[in-house]
Amino acid sequence: MSSFGAGKTKEVIFSIEEGSVKMFLRGRPVPMLIPEELEPTYSLDTRSELPSCRLKLDWVYPFLKSRNTLLNQPLGVSSYGYRGRDCRANLYLLPTGEIVYFVASVAVLYSVEEQRQRHYLGHNDDIKCLAVHPDMVTIATGQVAGTTKEGKPLPPHVRIWDSVSLSTLHVLGLGVFDRAVCCVGFSKSNGGNLLCAVDESNDHVLSVWDWAKEAKVVDVKCSNEAVLVATFHPTDPAVLITCGKSHIYFWTLEGGSLSKRQGLFEKHEKPKYVLCVTFLEGGDVVTGDSGGNLYVWGKGGNRITQAVLSAHDGGVFGLCALRDGTLVSGGGRDRRVVLWGPDYSKLQEVEVPEDFGPVRTVAEGQGDTLYVGTTRNCILQGSVHTGFSLLVQGHVEELWGLATHPSRAQFVTCGQDKLVHLWSSESHQPLWSRSIEDPARSAGFHPSGSVLAVGTVTGRWLLLDTETHDLVAIHTDGNEQISVVSFSPDGAYLAVGSHDNLVYVYTVDQGGRKVSRLGKCSGHSSFITHLDWAQDNSCFVTNSGDYEILYWDPATCKQITSADAVRNIEWATATCVLGFGVFGIWSEGTDGTDINAVARSHDGKLLASADDFGKVHLFSYPCSQPRALSHKYGGHSSHVTNVAFLWDDSMALTTGGKDTSVLQWRVV
Repeated sequence: MSSFGAGKTKEVIFSIEEGSVKMFLRGRPVPMLIPEELEPTYSLDTRSELPSCRLKLDWVYPFLKSRNTLLNQPLGVSSYGYRGRDCRANLYLLPTGEIVYFVASVAVLYSVEEQRQRHYLGHNDDIKCLAVHPDMVTIATGQVAGTTKEGKPLPPHVRIWDSVSLSTLHVLGLGVFDRAVCCVGFSKSNGGNLLCAVDESNDHVLSVWDWAKEAKVVDVKCSNEAVLVATFHPTDPAVLITCGKSHIYFWTLEGGSLSKRQGLFEKHEKPKYVLCVTFLEGGDVVTGDSGGNLYVWGKGGNRITQAVLSAHDGGVFGLCALRDGTLVSGGGRDRRVVLWGPDYSKLQEVEVPEDFGPVRTVAEGQGDTLYVGTTRNCILQGSVHTGFSLLVQGHVEELWGLATHPSRAQFVTCGQDKLVHLWSSESHQPLWSRSIEDPARSAGFHPSGSVLAVGTVTGRWLLLDTETHDLVAIHTDGNEQISVVSFSPDGAYLAVGSHDNLVYVYTVDQGGRKVSRLGKCSGHSSFITHLDWAQDNSCFVTNSGDYEILYWDPATCKQITSADAVRNIEWATATCVLGFGVFGIWSEGTDGTDINAVARSHDGKLLASADDFGKVHLFSYPCSQPRALSHKYGGHSSHVTNVAFLWDDSMALTTGGKDTSVLQWRVV
């Protein structure tokens, strides 16, 4: 008997007598059977090899539709995801024709005309704010605080980068900012050599930096309430403006110090929030607030010189001064985009369709084109005259469900937002989308590809026709979350794993369209997490929340307790996170919940894992040495919930939980 490891948290024991390897998760032993052919040569001391392939970020998903909203015909490619739900002023058009925005820890540069994406990947956690330098090339992005897998803090900071080369030019504020950087802005005059930033500390500290020297010029407590905007005045290099909950401040930068004047509302009602700011050609400042009002603050002053009351029903979330001197505002509750004349008369307005959500930010494009970011994580393209159509759409709530088509370059995502999207990985557009009644958790294709099973959090699961996206059937098993739905390789069975500790087994007919319940597998003492079928359909294996590995006969729904009966089984997939072929994914001291998903490539050479630290790992398969070597990739923030390879192994796909994004990785 040889043993390996350090301490009880991550000790691995190889027993020749039992033909097994035992690892420990949170002190609990997890025995795993070694196939007979590997037993004679197996050693814990063999070094694992890094895979010969790597992953390269190819696309960040949501979807694109044509300019003609009525026809709703898909047009070319899109990108999968945009963060509009809680961030502002984070969408700009660059001179290259690319729009720049962010999702998770990725800044996306998306050329709508050429329909291609580039990505800046310098951040290691959620990006929260973005600013473009007057040179229209240099970009600043600020991020939140995070933690590494080892529990070390990742401090919030600002990264200044080149949007042409995607190289990082400067990193500001490591160890200076608290919690997150929520606002950044470049000075507009004097060559744009200053940058202002606000963090999310209790005092919401406003700091000004000489960014090229990476030197802080000054900092000051801004407000103990939320700060939503920090920006330099475009023509007066000494003036900055911040606004947010119940305040607008006009700051003057003089001799290395910042002094502030409060904006005076005088006879006007003070709004709960000042939500957005823009500047007119003559130097006047315009603000939009939570009361739906536009206030004009005369150049250099802190008093209101003109008011447009109830410009919107509900908050004014976005303002944009256009090149021709007119002003555009975007509304929250009323979802209207309004064009205002020089005297603040309403020239034209258009309503954004309800499905896309309230307007979050408005950016000027070429000609009369506008780009609108919404709170439902959509980006729209259009104009006040023609209306808006969808350019980018992602999920808007936590995302766990992912399945790849058995024979096409297609995949499905489904999430807490009750949306199911079938995507083409080649055109990056959805072939269809539909909403269902319950938040979705899991998905699986029938081997024919013509039927899709979707599991929800309520115990209900559905069968959908993948061509028509019609509902084929709806079933209920228990009243807890369905964490896995999986057809057998021959399509004769469907296994439904639930958080009620049971697996429900169905026989399947008519190419997946007709199912009848055969029985349920009872034996786990915790919820079902993962499931794999044998290549010959003779049995399946399950993992549970308390790290058990159990084997089942689908025909009888009985547990298979003989080790010899299952030791040499060839598995059709490897999605179970516990098992001899995959246990090397667990690093020392990890909690058994740290890895959410694994997937083996169809050629059996690669294994990808998705963890709670925003990382995707790529291992060689089998991954049967303790603490195997891997290539590691960032892009998601917080937990990566799922991973899968396309049918031909050309791409891997990963889903983010809180970041709601889908990343597509090219296998190179």
